Amino acid sequence: MVPDGSMENALSNYEDNEPSDLEKRLIEFPDALDVLLAERRVDEALKTLDEGEHIVCEAKENKTLSPAMLLSLQTAITERRQKLADQLAEAACQPSTHGNELRASISALKKLGDGPRAHSLLLNAHYQRYQYNMQSLRPSSTSYGGAYTAALSQLVFSSIAQAASDSFSIFGKERAYTSELVMWATKQTEALALLVKRHALASSAAAGGLRAAAECVQIALGHCTLLEARGLALSPVLLKLFRPSVEQALDANLKRIEESTAALAAADDWELTYPPTLTRQPGRSSSASLGSTTAYQHKLSSSAHRFNLMVQDFFEDVGPLLSMQLGGKTLEGLFQIFNSYINMLIKALPGSMEEEANYEGSGNKIVRIAETEAQQIALLANASLLADELLPRAAMKLTPLNQASYKDDPRRRPVDRQNRHPEQREWKRRLLGAVDRLKDSFCRQHALDLIFTEDGDTNLSADMYIHMDGNVDEIEWFPSLIFQELYVKLNRMASVAADMFVGRERFATLLLMRLTETVILWLSEDQSFWDDIEEGPRPLGPLGLQQFCLDMKFVSCFASHGRYLSRNLNRIVNEIISKAIAAFAATGMDPYSILPDDDWFIDACQDAMERLSGKAKVANGDRDLNSPTASVSAQSMSSVRSHGSS
Repeated sequence: MVPDGSMENALSNYEDNEPSDLEKRLIEFPDALDVLLAERRVDEALKTLDEGEHIVCEAKENKTLSPAMLLSLQTAITERRQKLADQLAEAACQPSTHGNELRASISALKKLGDGPRAHSLLLNAHYQRYQYNMQSLRPSSTSYGGAYTAALSQLVFSSIAQAASDSFSIFGKERAYTSELVMWATKQTEALALLVKRHALASSAAAGGLRAAAECVQIALGHCTLLEARGLALSPVLLKLFRPSVEQALDANLKRIEESTAALAAADDWELTYPPTLTRQPGRSSSASLGSTTAYQHKLSSSAHRFNLMVQDFFEDVGPLLSMQLGGKTLEGLFQIFNSYINMLIKALPGSMEEEANYEGSGNKIVRIAETEAQQIALLANASLLADELLPRAAMKLTPLNQASYKDDPRRRPVDRQNRHPEQREWKRRLLGAVDRLKDSFCRQHALDLIFTEDGDTNLSADMYIHMDGNVDEIEWFPSLIFQELYVKLNRMASVAADMFVGRERFATLLLMRLTETVILWLSEDQSFWDDIEEGPRPLGPLGLQQFCLDMKFVSCFASHGRYLSRNLNRIVNEIISKAIAAFAATGMDPYSILPDDDWFIDACQDAMERLSGKAKVANGDRDLNSPTASVSAQSMSSVRSHGSS
């Protein structure tokens, strides 16, 4: 390094001439810079340094300075430039330096040619400042997590926003500086997320406080998304780090719903009532808190009401679940809870405790038995209403919709809207599939009650038909006892269901259809019954065949009368009749020579329905042409003949 005094020596020795004006200026140059630096006149110092650089460039080009003088000038410039840079860096690091002063220092440092250092100092200055301010932010175990999250988010994200603004204004959008800014902002966001998790989310998540956890996440995200206008998309960073805590809260919340519902089911009397008067929770505008809404005008039993309310309330907090792509996990969790509830309803059916105890999720939970048919149908009312309407309506909140498109169209019901989304449709299909399990158990139990006695003997055997011939002197043609009981049971259930399924009559119709099909399918698939009919111990006689055909025609007739004669049931009945006719024909006798015509069967069935339902028989045996069965198109014997001979 050449000492400052060497510049004077170099000039005095240069061709032993009197110093020029330039040379005089150069002699004064170091001292002038020192004064500017001492007085922290940054702009003037920068201008002077630029002038010195300009002189060096001209001197090199025109050779107006000796090598010694040129080296001395370059050394003086370098030393003062470094000294100014150190001054600026020191100022930038002071906590008291902020705003315009900080930006001026960083900008000057950049002009000195040390951009990377200047940018790093800028970011560090903002970091130090918000770290200093955080000293007054002291979370405690009793503090409200949302308030802490809000204060911390405001502090951190406003610092990131200001740092981004300063960076872009001084350094522009040059890739190197932009990358450093993004990395720095990401690091600060990660640090914030860890603090929120430690001081706000952890306790809420462990306790299943989904609402508290969700609020913390939403607050942080709200501040974070404001940075997107500055080109900083940091929300994914937050979501990734918050997701485990929210998942924990979600799981705990779902578990609480399941356990609470199970506890209520254990004490449920299975009586359907309108919901109790509901009270809006403080600070909540949830539709789940308003008893006047359409969703709560349906009758359910106590456990189903509570289950529904908990689910409706739960879905008020799904915002973070959507942003974290936890919608699928949420739907799956709720399906498992509903499936578990269905298992409990199945266990509430008499006689199904041992049979259904192995369903996954049912465990050893105790449940009150539904003793009466009305209570058992109430189980189905609970399940069907939850699966078909209430749960899908609540789950719609998991699918962001453009609500504006529906505001002016009152004809579009909320439940209709959810059908537009495949995931929701599939979820609803699974819910209804779980209801079908309950429906199958219900129908199987009632079918078995009809078919078997308490001692295990059967009420539906081939002996009913093959022993009629030769053992009966006079016969009053009337359906067999088991089919009389089936008709009475279905009528009784239809009356109960009419009160329970108001507005949902189709479900009641399908239930009666399924129960009828269950009994007839049992008969169709009972191999021992058909072995006896077809192979002995004695052949099916004319009276037995006529009684059997009457029983099957009776089933078709009352099912048609009740509007639950399905195509499947009609097909099975015809196949059974054809099978019996074929067994009779195998004895060598002509079945059609002994079977009455269609009108006889229709009259006999109509008469049986009137007598069993307690209605007075129409005089002279004439049927009321306005009655539902007047237009019944019973399977004609001619079609049975053609079917049997084909």
